[in-house]
Amino acid sequence: MGASVTTGLQMAAARPCIPACQRLLGSRAALPSFARALSTQTGFASCRKTASAGPFVSLNHKRFAVRAMSAHGLPIDLRGKRAFIAGVADDNGYGWAIAKALAAAGAEILVGTWVPALNIFETSLRRGKFDESRKLPDGSLMEITKVYPLDAVFDSPEDVPDDVKANKRYAGSSNWTVKEVAETVKNDFGTIDILVHSLANGPEVKNSLLETSRKGYLAAVSASSYSFISLLQHFLPIMNPGGATISLTYIASERTIPGYGGGMSSAKAALESDTRVLAYEAGRKGKIRVNTISAGPLGSRAAKAIGFIEKMIEYSYVNAPLQKELLADEVGNTAAFLASPLASAITGSTIYVDNGLNTMGLALDSPTLST
Repeated sequence: MGASVTTGLQMAAARPCIPACQRLLGSRAALPSFARALSTQTGFASCRKTASAGPFVSLNHKRFAVRAMSAHGLPIDLRGKRAFIAGVADDNGYGWAIAKALAAAGAEILVGTWVPALNIFETSLRRGKFDESRKLPDGSLMEITKVYPLDAVFDSPEDVPDDVKANKRYAGSSNWTVKEVAETVKNDFGTIDILVHSLANGPEVKNSLLETSRKGYLAAVSASSYSFISLLQHFLPIMNPGGATISLTYIASERTIPGYGGGMSSAKAALESDTRVLAYEAGRKGKIRVNTISAGPLGSRAAKAIGFIEKMIEYSYVNAPLQKELLADEVGNTAAFLASPLASAITGSTIYVDNGLNTMGLALDSPTLST
């Protein structure tokens, strides 16, 4: 099975919430110092919550939006930049939210979509099914310049086994291995500035590590971490100096999350380690920055593959320092910052976007605390 779009506990992302004001969303309380400075210059637009992720989220909870671009102050300005986002197959994942934030900041958007999902994704785009979620802060619709078929599990045509070649889900598509996609992007556009890895797949994610097969373990690492190395290998030659890459990880890389199995925790640990090594190598070779975002649990259709995503969302809400729903758009806004010149000295870092859950060492809702 090929690399699919990254999801909730890094197996799926939440559908970006789209309130009436159509702003990219984020809590002012959650903003680090650079964004608070930004907010004082750009201003906030308050939006009332329109939907709840669960009964534990108040319908009266207010959110605030920071504009990704501003005509004054300290803007995130990506005009003239081109981004390739690997792992966009619908309008409710991290990759989509990142694409929107980059587009709002002025970047041109190219996406790579898993081959079996390509037809449905392109059809939905053409028929306007994503138009509501394509809306940017200025009211315009995010434009995707080109959609490329991509299966990041395979580096080159020689790596594709016969059963995949014969699979009807791949029929009609060509040039979808990592090497071929990079070459096609080069032929189409010459260069890119931003590379986003929003891919993860663990076929045995419901299995404990003790019950995970070698095949399942290696498949998780191949799709979820080595795919980033492969993408950077092949795209680095066409990335402009000063460019940036961003991947997505999860706290299971460093903490035990029972139920997040099949080798996925190992894959995320590898991804974070590779981020540090590749920051050195790509920095010296191409002046490219390499960072990863450790996002908290977010719910979506794909996250149901894990089986307990709603419980993890509730756990996060109850135990995180910032007691609010985490939004995919907050991950997107962070990615826009990391891709911008404002983050020109940040590389090799894991940036937590999880309402601070990673800092906690004690579950506040533990029954033992009430006895």
